[in-house]
Amino acid sequence: MSFEKPRPRPRRSGVLDEEERAWVDFYRRVGREPAIAAEVLAQLDDDPEMKRAHLALYLRCRQSLGTQQFRQARHQRIGQFVRWLCHGLFVVPVQALHRAWHLGGDLAAECLPERIPVPVEPTLRPTRKATPRPKTAVVTTVVAAAPAAAGVEESSSRQIRPDAVAKAAGPAMPGSSAPGMGATTLSVVP
Repeated sequence: MSFEKPRPRPRRSGVLDEEERAWVDFYRRVGREPAIAAEVLAQLDDDPEMKRAHLALYLRCRQSLGTQQFRQARHQRIGQFVRWLCHGLFVVPVQALHRAWHLGGDLAAECLPERIPVPVEPTLRPTRKATPRPKTAVVTTVVAAAPAAAGVEESSSRQIRPDAVAKAAGPAMPGSSAPGMGATTLSVVP
């Protein structure tokens, strides 16, 4: 055994220490951050000597980028499945309900019973209570659609005969047997 002192190592400069720390940091970060892995890979591809010196870093960058591509493909498949599921759960039922609503209206209209024409009975309006006038005759005449009756003067002091009103109402409608076009009501109050 020799009692010689081992040779002291030459001290590295601070720049070389920082360079070593940066490369160690790259080794740690390229696995987590694909952007840094892509940049380091581009630098190593440009310099073959550096690529040979840091081959493990080069392979780790390749692995990180391959993992990132796999993650992106998986996320796209998951996103496509979620879009398909949401479309099936929310959009398709709303479209089907909208379609059924429009078709259902036509179906409901076809299911309604047919309209049967009901003959309309004439309704009589209640007559107003006339205040009795002393010593005058009240004549009430109702003539429906009588163009010739428009020329007849109405007078509350004159008596009207039923046959005069029928003549004044005009000719009979085709197919009817009564003279005049409408009903005639006469009331004479002495």
